[in-house]
Amino acid sequence: MTIPILKKLARAVAVLLVVTFVTFCLMFGNAEGIARGVLGLSATESDVQREIVKLGLDQPLFVQYGKWLLGVVTGDLGHSYFTGQSVNDALATRVPVTLSLVLGTLILTLLLSVVIGVAAAIFGGWIDRVVQFLTVLGAAVPAFIIGVVLVFSFAIAIPLFPATGYISLADDPAGWLHSITLPVAALLIGSVASAATQIRGAVLDVQGKDFVRTLRARGISEGPLLFRHVLRNASGPGLTVLSLQTIALLGGAVFVEQIFALPGIGQLANTSAQQGDVPIVMGIVLVTIVFVLIVNLLGDLANIALNPKARTR
Repeated sequence: MTIPILKKLARAVAVLLVVTFVTFCLMFGNAEGIARGVLGLSATESDVQREIVKLGLDQPLFVQYGKWLLGVVTGDLGHSYFTGQSVNDALATRVPVTLSLVLGTLILTLLLSVVIGVAAAIFGGWIDRVVQFLTVLGAAVPAFIIGVVLVFSFAIAIPLFPATGYISLADDPAGWLHSITLPVAALLIGSVASAATQIRGAVLDVQGKDFVRTLRARGISEGPLLFRHVLRNASGPGLTVLSLQTIALLGGAVFVEQIFALPGIGQLANTSAQQGDVPIVMGIVLVTIVFVLIVNLLGDLANIALNPKARTR
């Protein structure tokens, strides 16, 4: 079991290096534009050149990337070109907001999609048809449209939840839950729709296997058969789709944060990318990729624990 884990860790490190380097390449080459943006349009050419040297933008690509990578290893992600704020401090105030949305949605997606997908596969009939209709509807409607509908329905028409704003979990747990309920719901509907469909298909596929029919013929009751054998063998596709949902949720969170005016990384990423604030952009990319890789690694570990066949990959 150790070798597959080490292989997955090596792949994760490789993905991290490739993604961050490609992002750095895309941001590279606009040194004059960045320096002029920092100084203002009235800056002279000599001032711009001095600012380029000051920011280190005159150095070759690999030198700049190497310095940034060294900063990552030492825990120093640099400072914003435009505000001078530490990237660590900027992310420390915004990352918890986005993680609250994404982690909350992932946990609820895991619970609800398993229940809905298994119910549709086991009971069939009208339950299956209703579930399939709702999952297709949920997958077809974007999260930002669902968010707008939720705001009008449960924040304006029926003022049960706040339309905007965020309360820290450390300051007020009840207020935090109240403030993220609608944003999480906006992300949850599409996420559950996609995951439930995959889990339904995986359960139906396993139920048709010969070993399941053999166990059923031997008199094993449906309850133990479902939980000990069917769900365990169907866990692979379910965990895979949940891992992929992490990327989709991070993308959807950017739009949902705009709708609900949440101080997450979405608005910061949009502003920093437009300005060419490389340290902030690279910090956001780093945090995002690390989070995605951790979720994927946990999914792989769970799959290895539940499915012995996965240990040989």
